[in-house]
Amino acid sequence: MEEKTTHFGYQQVNVEDKQKKVAEVFHSVAAKYDIMNDLMSFGVHRLWKRYTLDMSGVRRGHKVLDLAGGTGDLAAKFARKVGNEGQVVLADINASMLSVGRDKLLDNGVGGAIDFVQVNAETLPFADNTFDIVTIAFGLRNVTNKDKALASIYRVLKPGGRLLVLEFSKPQHDWMSKIYDAYSFSLLPAMGKIMVNDADSYRYLAESIRMHPDQETLKSMMIEAGFDDAEYHNMTDGVVALHRGFKY
Repeated sequence: MEEKTTHFGYQQVNVEDKQKKVAEVFHSVAAKYDIMNDLMSFGVHRLWKRYTLDMSGVRRGHKVLDLAGGTGDLAAKFARKVGNEGQVVLADINASMLSVGRDKLLDNGVGGAIDFVQVNAETLPFADNTFDIVTIAFGLRNVTNKDKALASIYRVLKPGGRLLVLEFSKPQHDWMSKIYDAYSFSLLPAMGKIMVNDADSYRYLAESIRMHPDQETLKSMMIEAGFDDAEYHNMTDGVVALHRGFKY
């Protein structure tokens, strides 16, 4: 029997309401999303994304789906790697994020190499066995039904393809957990208030991170969805983890 409620941060909401509430958060933060990423992570998100690119095994001619691709940081990097023979699809459920991403990438001269598609990760509108690589960076925690999304991703991957999930996770040491909690629930909403006049959205982001499955749980979910050789790599003491799995 399907769940009728799910979590939106620390709140319980009706399943059908979560997507709308998440959309409102990202409509609010889209315009200053890149600036806030740099501020919130002190620029380290660029290193996390570079490591994701390195672990993707991307080559010229590959087809890449960047889910929850937002403002296009990863998509731009993939576009340069796959070349004219390849394809990069930047997909996001949020129209505001897609619009900001499209404008930014066109301004940077790479938008023409990327397709922009508004999709729900749970019901991907692509044929079976389409992509060599699927990435989802800092987006899986916002998906209502993560198991459904993982199954949908598995379906559209080619045999031999790989999924990379870059996401906030569980710090490995108590000292880091204490620092991280103080930062997330005090400084993060304050920055949101100052930068975008929206403390609530950034409070939700902090809460959504805490409600996301930890490293081992997400690895088990990937295995359950059919992925082989599922593994994860902790970064910044597990504040962020990169999960990778293959479809053989």
